[in-house]
Parts: sequence; C-alpha cells; structure tokens
Amino acid sequence: MTRKTLINAIGLLLFALAPLIAAATGKAFLVSLCTQFAIYALAAVSLDLILGYGALISFGHSAFFALGGYTVGIIGFHMGQGDTLLGWAGSHSALLVWPLAVLVAALIGLVIGFLSLRTSGVQFIMITLAFSQMVYFVLVGLMVYGGDDGLAIDARNTLPGINLASPNVFYYTCLALMVLWMVLCRRIVHSPFGMALRGLKQNTRRSVGLGYAPLRYRITAFVLSAAGTGLAGALWANYALFVSPDMAAWQKSGEFMSMVILGGMGSIFGPVAGTVVYLGLEQATTAFTEHWMLIMGPVLVLVVLFGKRGIYGWLTGGKYHD
Repeated sequence: MTRKTLINAIGLLLFALAPLIAAATGKAFLVSLCTQFAIYALAAVSLDLILGYGALISFGHSAFFALGGYTVGIIGFHMGQGDTLLGWAGSHSALLVWPLAVLVAALIGLVIGFLSLRTSGVQFIMITLAFSQMVYFVLVGLMVYGGDDGLAIDARNTLPGINLASPNVFYYTCLALMVLWMVLCRRIVHSPFGMALRGLKQNTRRSVGLGYAPLRYRITAFVLSAAGTGLAGALWANYALFVSPDMAAWQKSGEFMSMVILGGMGSIFGPVAGTVVYLGLEQATTAFTEHWMLIMGPVLVLVVLFGKRGIYGWLTGGKYHD
C-alpha cells in the first residue's frame, strides 16, 4: 500500500466514523461540522476541476453555489405559500429538487462560461467576478424572497426511505454525494477529455496544433464545475435551512479558492484536505477571536511559499497523481 493510498483510506475512514466519534465523545457538534466539511469539499473539488486541471482561475463560483441554494429555497417558499411557481405546484422530493438545482447552475454556468472563456488571464478572473456580483445583486433585489435578509426554509427535502431530518442521516447523504462526485471527477480527469484539458493547461498552442479546440474542452469543464458547485449549494440550503445573497458574494469564491490552494491544486483529495483544515481552523480560532483571518492569512502564505503542492502534497510526500 502506497503512502497516498494510506492517507486517503484514513481520511475516508475518519469521515465515515465521525458520527460514532461524536457520540462516544459527547460532542454532537462534530456531526454538524463534518457535514459542513462534506458540502464545502464538494464545492472545492468542483472548483479544482477547472483551477487545478485547467488553470482557469474563477472568482465566480459562489454564484453557482447560491443558485443551487436558492433553487431549493424558492421552490420551498412557494410550496409553503401553497401557490405555484411558473404553473408548477413544486415538490419537496430531493430526487427532483436537487437535480433541478444542478441543472440551473449548469445552464447559468454555460452562459457565463461561454462569455468568460473568450478571455484569458486577468480578464477571465475579472469577468467571472463581475458575473458573481451580478448574481449577488439580483438576489439582493428579490424582495419577495427576503432580499438582503435571506430566505428561511421550512424543512429539508425528502428522499424515499431516508430520514434527512436526522443529522446523522443527512451527514451520510452529503458524504456519499461528496465521494460519488470525487469518483466522477477522478474518472473525468483520467479520461481522454481530462488528458486534453491538462494538455491545454500545459501548452495551449501545442494542443491546438494537435487539433484540440480549447473553448469546447474548457467550457465543458466549466459547466461540470458549475454543476458540482450548484449541488453543494443545494445541500447547504438543506443543511442550514436558510439561503442569503451572501452565498453569491465574492468572498465565498475566495473561500473556495483558499480551500483548493491550501489542500493542493490538481488533486481530487487535496481540496478535501484543504476544506477540513480551512473550516477546522476557522472553528478553532473563532473561539478565541473574531479576527480569525489574521491566523488563516499567514497559514495560506506559508503554504503558497513553501508547500506548492499544498497540505495533501506534504502528507503524501510531495507527489500525487489523482
């Protein structure tokens, strides 16, 4: 067994045993914290699909996170009011609502990606940031859905035979979706599509000379990344039972990027490690000070300067091939 395989196995085992550890130690909040880990890790892995493997620095992924969450919130709002949404009576079923949230995020991702990917470098960063802010201000202006105050959700969505109202059951549902998404992303990365995407990252001119169309590959990756982030947003809405425009703020995109960089770009497991460390440090330091970023900032700087592979790269000996 390689060092990397051992680290991965230990990490997944700790995730799986989290509710049992919480019950044994009498610290029920660990289940809630690990649920946050799973949801944010799903978003971070989605971002890494274009950041680590496609060298596309997007500051707009908070928009997809918010769109996924608001899809759940808006449907729940109309269900609670007893009226229809565009003539549709709505549904509480996760089998319908969550795929719809993914579809909304993917469609908006297609539009944003189609426009943004015609630029590169700093221009790409700024246009994705601009679209994210556009979504933020649109949500602020939706007064019927709470505007700047956000929107409360009455209850979680439902799954046949599964009680999502139970914290443990909901945690394992989020964990299962996170693992499934990681498996899917790993297959994508190792597919001919993923190889072409990495080739475009390494040398765009040579890849074009070999007959690859950069826009086609990058926009596909961008849409897949948006879809995964939308699913994370839908799960967050069910976890928090609340959505707000802050989900679309540029700071949220910065958090996702920090998690990816901290864990290690270009690795499926790296963003998960980065998410655990980022949120774990936030929870630990906020107990002493509200200025927790004064601690997180230097940590990120040190990782960037001395550990370019991130925490996961350090744990696995500096090399990983996901």
